[in-house]
Amino acid sequence: MGENLLYLLPAVPLVTALLSFVIRSYRIVEVVHVAGISGLALLSLGLVKSLLGGQTFFALDGMLYADGLTAILILLIGTVGFLSGFYSIGYMRHDLAHGEVKERDLSTYYGFYHLFLFTMILSAISNNIAILWAAVEATTLGSAFLVGFYKHKTSAEAAWKYVLICSVGLAFALYGTILTYSNAFSVVQDAHKAMLWTELIKMAHQLDPQMMKLAFVFILIGFGTKAGLVPMHTWLPDAHSEAPSPASALLSGVLLKCALFAMVRYYAIALQSVGSEFPQTLLLIFGLLSVGVAAFFILVQNDIKRKLAYSSVEHIGIIATGLGVGGPLGIFAAFLHTINHSITKSLLFCTTGNITMKYGTRDATKIRGMKKVAPLTGFLFAAGLIAVAGSPPFNIFISELMTLTAGLKSGLFWPMILLLLFLVIAFAALVILISETVLGSPPEDLPRGETNWMGLLPLGILFVFMAGLGIYLPAPLNQLLQDAVGVVLGH
Repeated sequence: MGENLLYLLPAVPLVTALLSFVIRSYRIVEVVHVAGISGLALLSLGLVKSLLGGQTFFALDGMLYADGLTAILILLIGTVGFLSGFYSIGYMRHDLAHGEVKERDLSTYYGFYHLFLFTMILSAISNNIAILWAAVEATTLGSAFLVGFYKHKTSAEAAWKYVLICSVGLAFALYGTILTYSNAFSVVQDAHKAMLWTELIKMAHQLDPQMMKLAFVFILIGFGTKAGLVPMHTWLPDAHSEAPSPASALLSGVLLKCALFAMVRYYAIALQSVGSEFPQTLLLIFGLLSVGVAAFFILVQNDIKRKLAYSSVEHIGIIATGLGVGGPLGIFAAFLHTINHSITKSLLFCTTGNITMKYGTRDATKIRGMKKVAPLTGFLFAAGLIAVAGSPPFNIFISELMTLTAGLKSGLFWPMILLLLFLVIAFAALVILISETVLGSPPEDLPRGETNWMGLLPLGILFVFMAGLGIYLPAPLNQLLQDAVGVVLGH
């Protein structure tokens, strides 16, 4: 059954994408879209359930593979893909009604939405490192059309910047892939096995440590560009701010993690090949740098989506810091933070879509009195900002506290103090945003009331996840995280 799921998971979004491109009726394409995201969500949950307890599955002569690490990414793609996809329906109907898009544009949007899901699924289940690189590169092409969807000058510039920077960055990842393959081939003299991650992890102790150090540097720069680590992050604020809000939710909630998890595959090899000090030190440096730079940029931005984009850079930095701390607790904290951030940031980007529909702007200086104009949206936005700022009782507080605890237990006192200082700056910036947008007096001519129920239902579900994970970690999710830690540490 598990092997069949490895074929069905990429097939569903690919078929849905092809159908969406050829259908011109927006009503019919919405039905196809709902069927596609529902099917993907059910298949994702089925695979995750099958993988619990350390199970693994292979398909296509070992080129497709799923383990505990895969399960986390598949869970995020299925869940966020479904909820942001459901939110897309009301969001796109609003744009169609207000002349922002034409009816035929909806087919294009839904087609690329599912093509984007297909490329992310492929990156999650690839065991062949060449296919893994190609899949992560393909996510750029699949999502670039979503970034430039509105065809404004700024959208086109953001899309081209996204493609160019990520393509150059992933060229470094290609060098790292080639070096890893060359290193492995010299050990096994088998081209097929030298390409498979499951074989590479078995022979990690036999690989040339110096070549693996160089390969890991290239991998960190390459996939780190796509993940949004500083200083390779410059594409991210433009792309996230110009894309439609549900597409921004996918970009921040899932895409960044696809690149990050590709890097984690090589991190697992490097831990056994060169020891823990080298890869963990690099990740700790890049992680802290990302958190620090992003915290100050959050403080000075006026565009809400750009603030949230820099917040994504900050949280990718926290995940990298957790991996840099290392050990079972540090890696567990990094993976838990991955899930927490995906849920919270998806909520925030979709909520921003409601704000844009209501106020007609993303400029925080022009958005006032949200609690009076759209109280439910204002509540969800404020709750999401409090959560992403790392405040209890929400989920991100738990994983940030766990990261700090793991660092202190590892003797990294000053790096953790520096991390805490950066988190305080980001917290202050987000609290100021709440006071400016949710509170205050709204414009007098602005109509009261929410946009539509389809713009609130998926956000309510995300809010329940966000609040629930701050109070209780379900046993299956705990097991899933432990399985993923075991994959990385070779347990």
